[in-house]
Amino acid sequence: MSPQPTPPRRRLRPRTAIALGTVLCASCAGLIAAAPALSDPPRPATNRADADGFVPLVTETFASDFDLVGIEKSTLTIKGDEVAVSGHPDGYFATRKSYKNYTLRFEWKYDRPAGLKDDAKFSGNSGLLIHIVGQHKIWPKCIEMQLMNADAGHVFGVGAKFASAKVPGAQQRAIKPVGAWNATEVVCKDGAIAASINGVVISSGRGDDVVEGKIAWQSEGAPIRFRKLEIKETKP
Repeated sequence: MSPQPTPPRRRLRPRTAIALGTVLCASCAGLIAAAPALSDPPRPATNRADADGFVPLVTETFASDFDLVGIEKSTLTIKGDEVAVSGHPDGYFATRKSYKNYTLRFEWKYDRPAGLKDDAKFSGNSGLLIHIVGQHKIWPKCIEMQLMNADAGHVFGVGAKFASAKVPGAQQRAIKPVGAWNATEVVCKDGAIAASINGVVISSGRGDDVVEGKIAWQSEGAPIRFRKLEIKETKP
């Protein structure tokens, strides 16, 4: 999902913009841990925590753990812990449980279109919806971590107040070519959110409007795959 348009505002000088991003990201320092290593084969479905305390979200009980909003079962293809999303129609699959303080890890990739020569021209779009509150709809009040390939990792509010900034140049360093897996980590703590891709912090911010809610992954126009969805709840 693309960020909602905002009123025009004064352009910051480059040094001021960099300083703002540094301050916001520094406020979330320590939230981001190293991203997990990538591996090709999906793991067997299990609902037991690993040695680090992370619990897989996609297991044999997927149907009872998630709600489908705006999409049908045919939109998703599940094999082991991998969820392939067709991209049509628009919608999302959301946890039935709400979360507040946690570290979320998952990997994502778009299927590379045949003949794509320039990744900058790829228009693949999706997103991670965090702290969903209120009634499910297209689209709900929440915080989104952008998964549009050109702007992946950008965190912003959808109908919610949320102040954030991106680290200059981080997306260019972090995002892999279209068709490759990207390891992503999102840390939420008392309204503060920090997002990293492949071990690189992309953006961070804070908001008091929504600080707890359900988590969802979008279907929004392009085939995308998610795997190794796992979460570790933390104490305040």
